Amino acid sequence: MPRTVIEPQFPIERLSILDSDGSLDTALEPKLSPEQLQRLYRGMLLGRRLDERMLRLQRQGRIGTFAPIKGQEASQIGSVCTLEARDWLVPSFRETASMLWRGWPIEKLLAFYAGRLEGGQSGPEQRDLPVTIPVATQLPHAVGIAYGIQYRDEDSVVMVYFGDGATSEGDFHEAANFAGVWHGPVVFLCQNNQWAISVPLKKQTNSRTIAQKAAAYGFPGIQVDGNDVLAVYAACHEAVDRARAGDGPTLIECVTYRLAMHTTADDPTKYRTEEEVKAWEQKDPLTRFRVYLEGKQLFDASVEAQVDEEIARAVERFEAMPAPDPACSTTSTPSCPRTWPPSAPSSPRACRNPRRAILPTPRRRPRRPCAASARPRDWTG
Repeated sequence: MPRTVIEPQFPIERLSILDSDGSLDTALEPKLSPEQLQRLYRGMLLGRRLDERMLRLQRQGRIGTFAPIKGQEASQIGSVCTLEARDWLVPSFRETASMLWRGWPIEKLLAFYAGRLEGGQSGPEQRDLPVTIPVATQLPHAVGIAYGIQYRDEDSVVMVYFGDGATSEGDFHEAANFAGVWHGPVVFLCQNNQWAISVPLKKQTNSRTIAQKAAAYGFPGIQVDGNDVLAVYAACHEAVDRARAGDGPTLIECVTYRLAMHTTADDPTKYRTEEEVKAWEQKDPLTRFRVYLEGKQLFDASVEAQVDEEIARAVERFEAMPAPDPACSTTSTPSCPRTWPPSAPSSPRACRNPRRAILPTPRRRPRRPCAASARPRDWTG
């Protein structure tokens, strides 16, 4: 019998709206208000300036090692801004800007990198998981949350972040398969920064794109210019709306670049060239978006001083924290007090609060499309 084609080739699209030369595709430009555009820039700038300050703090021995985000701000802010408070954020270990956007206090993030237990605890009303250090282990957790959302018939979406190196882990493929089979409301956001520590992308996969890996699991994948905050926003807005309407997962590959080291314990000069870094510096997401705002008469030069002042005050609050309660070192994280800011230690008994239920008893109901995605997102405050 002759060979027959079971499935045609899956076309993979690449989205770019504002390129590194400043060329703008006005037909694809998202309809964002001046206030929203300015807040996008402020979120990216806050992530960059905090990154630079954290590097100085680490070199001075005031915090431990961390993973810088320099160069990846557009991928993070353009994606996280499409979520609502009822949605879930599941980060890896390089999502500082996304976590700031979701309301994590700067001093709490600094506390985490100083080894403080409370630094990894989200607020009681936050639907955010803490920083995940082991590569890709957060992906099955995110899909599990998405399954719980379906099971309870909630109108929520999960966005989970990971890097290109995570796609070589079994956790990625297990999570993608589970999400595809169960049609889960999850957005897989891959920040392809070209390097998994010292391993280049070409040694991670022989696929032309990471986005095409979605085809094997039966859901859409798209590649976007990860240094173009407008393109990231447009792709993620569509994916979040799709998930919220009950149409299943999406894999978004943000092609970006890690301009700094993998972590502060890394020396990138051992495995990549200065010429490569300089070529990507010409595609800096902040420079690109600032020029865009200046062209629209929307750039506010005072935002830089405001951001620097916000970071300085947060560092002061971080360093004024009382010493941690030693009793918490012998208890599990869920049973320790979920309070912020931390208070002075009282007694070991204070760390023995009863474990509270995170989810009520689920009710099994059929999933149905919702009209929530038609409601405008309010994130200008």
